[in-house]
Amino acid sequence: MRITTINEEQKARFPEWVQRYIEIGLSTQPADFDKATAAALRAYELCNIGQPMVVLRMSSPYGATLGGCIAWAMLRELGQQVESQVESQVRSQVESQVWSQVWSQVRSQVESQVRSQVWSQVRSQVWSQVESQVGSAIYNDRGGAFWSSWIAYVAFMRDVLGWSDPVLDRFQIDEDLATSCGWVWWHENVLAISDRPSIVNRDEQGRLHCETGPAIAYRDGWAIHAVHGVVVPADIIEDPASVTPSRIESESNAEIRRVMIERYGASRYLLDSGAKVIHRDAVGILYRKELADDEPIVMVRVLNSTPEPDGVMSRDEAIAAFGDAAKAAMDAPADARFKEYMLRVDPELRPLLSDGTKGNPQKITARNAVASSFGLRGEDYEPYIES
Repeated sequence: MRITTINEEQKARFPEWVQRYIEIGLSTQPADFDKATAAALRAYELCNIGQPMVVLRMSSPYGATLGGCIAWAMLRELGQQVESQVESQVRSQVESQVWSQVWSQVRSQVESQVRSQVWSQVRSQVWSQVESQVGSAIYNDRGGAFWSSWIAYVAFMRDVLGWSDPVLDRFQIDEDLATSCGWVWWHENVLAISDRPSIVNRDEQGRLHCETGPAIAYRDGWAIHAVHGVVVPADIIEDPASVTPSRIESESNAEIRRVMIERYGASRYLLDSGAKVIHRDAVGILYRKELADDEPIVMVRVLNSTPEPDGVMSRDEAIAAFGDAAKAAMDAPADARFKEYMLRVDPELRPLLSDGTKGNPQKITARNAVASSFGLRGEDYEPYIES
């Protein structure tokens, strides 16, 4: 039977399928090692390979890979044979028995969306950390929850479109692994199976992210810390006091440096790192800090002209710090208290226009900097009341 059409009712199940297999791919439930081991051993039979002498059940991909490295003298890679016996044959049967316009829709609407959330955003970060900590000796990984996009693709054909073929018996190996464990490493004499993570934290875009602890962690303590997909040393998250201006400036990775500045506070970093004052006028004080291989930080320091009961600066302190920009403080009572603010602005002072584009660069002045933060040019910035 050849499937040549996909109807609207079947298409309507795309979102359900995507959500289901993202949840499988990012599951934090403990692995069912018995189920995973049984499925993996069926693959050895399929490839006409004898049973492995050692089956490692490990709590993390790091542990599984490290265990495999220790047993390296006993190993001969098997992963490609498993892939050719399972995925390639299942995929070729799908694409021969399902019309291309149908399977391409399923691939784009189901497989690619699950892959972007599970494989691209999470699996790739986990694998890169395993490789950096253990080395690139073992690449024959295949199967487990992070392969859920492939499982979603074939399962949709089978369960929603009604595709049936004897080759699905082989696919059952991959499906059982995806729903029972985190990862599998295949070798002739050693099989290593990893648990699922115990924690997975992501941002709105699906990137690994947590500002209070690990973004992903495993039951043996191995973890990855990340901010909006940028993997960072653990102490940047766990010990914010370890982030200092000197450490920020010695960091060669621009993405990690941005995270460190965000954690430290851009305005605080500017003042503590001795940023250059490039202009001051009756509106405020403009600072610029050059960063290696990155866009400079440009911020304007302004004084709230309205005294506030919880202000942090006395009238005299405000006058001393802001000079001409403290006119309001000069006219205020002696016991008045004021707050100051730092506004980050475009380094070229290009105002953000209402259509989302950037306007022409302005002359580098504090007035123009403040105006640009409101989408204005300096000559148009004349506030009547400030609060």
